[in-house]
Amino acid sequence: MPVEREIFGHLPDGTAIERVTLRRDGGLTARIISYGAALQALLVADSAGAIDDVVLGFDALEPYTRPGCYFGMTVGRYANRIAGGSFVIDGAQVSLARNNGPNALHGGVNGFSRKAWRIVGAEDGPVPALTLTCRSPDGEEGYPGTVETQVRYSLPAPSELLLDIIATSDRATVVNLTNHSFFNLDGTAAGDILQHRLQIAADRFLAVDETAIPLQEPPRDVTGTPFDFRQPHPIGARIRHPDEQLRRGRGYDHNFCLAPADGLPTDDLRLAARVEAPRSGRIMELHTNQPGLQLYSGNFLDGSVAGKHGRLHRQADAFCLEPQIWPDAPNRPDFPSARLIPGALYRHRTLYRFTA
Repeated sequence: MPVEREIFGHLPDGTAIERVTLRRDGGLTARIISYGAALQALLVADSAGAIDDVVLGFDALEPYTRPGCYFGMTVGRYANRIAGGSFVIDGAQVSLARNNGPNALHGGVNGFSRKAWRIVGAEDGPVPALTLTCRSPDGEEGYPGTVETQVRYSLPAPSELLLDIIATSDRATVVNLTNHSFFNLDGTAAGDILQHRLQIAADRFLAVDETAIPLQEPPRDVTGTPFDFRQPHPIGARIRHPDEQLRRGRGYDHNFCLAPADGLPTDDLRLAARVEAPRSGRIMELHTNQPGLQLYSGNFLDGSVAGKHGRLHRQADAFCLEPQIWPDAPNRPDFPSARLIPGALYRHRTLYRFTA
């Protein structure tokens, strides 16, 4: 079926924001908006063949532009947190916008999620795809270097959504990008995700301080903790255990270590997580080339935001699985490096595979 393009809304300065729909016959339908290069909707069949949207979001543009909204967004230049909003690169101190208490979060006040991305390709061939680009000038939000970024959404198979992100810089800088979709595999109006069964291919996680910055210690073994998802567990089975890390995050908001700290993995995709919703029967596998996976259990959804169809989203109405480089890596030489230099290519690949 052909790629569909329509105007989703206009920014206050008059910039038109498009929504593009990608479809595979007998498979997924993905809708992407050019604001924040965001996944606005993802329609997936359940075990009875019923189709529903499995990502939180909005029916109109304006809520996406509100501060702190990350539903489905491409976030960067640095996904997750950088301690104290600062780091040193090549002997130079870099000071960033602090938008999360004392720390920098998801690229700052006006990161990639706040940009009107440019659509440069909409392909309606055997593999429907959409390519968007944006330019981040030297010094934006305090980051050095002009960074050119390209995001490509594609449907390589009827049940698969592939996300490819590449970036280059004209100066040494740090880059760490991810997609920040909030998933509910029973559908966006179905209630909480606490019974979703989650499996994560990681035997270590990063313990954090009160501001969600990794502690100055090696990654912790998940054995004997509520963070052991090496075998499937309901997300809510241990979320209220008297664990200091769960208290600090008000639930799960932690990086799971998919790769050793001594280097980034190759471009090869590998299984990082599997989630099954017992009620709908939908199953999502996440394959990625990234060294970390942030699990967030929707702890700060508080009913103050009305999503699609006017539904108020509350705590644990959705989960996030964000493939990325580890948080605060620019300040941690013992973590995988987020450094990007001229002539090098940053590459992020994530594949979402759905079955029922």
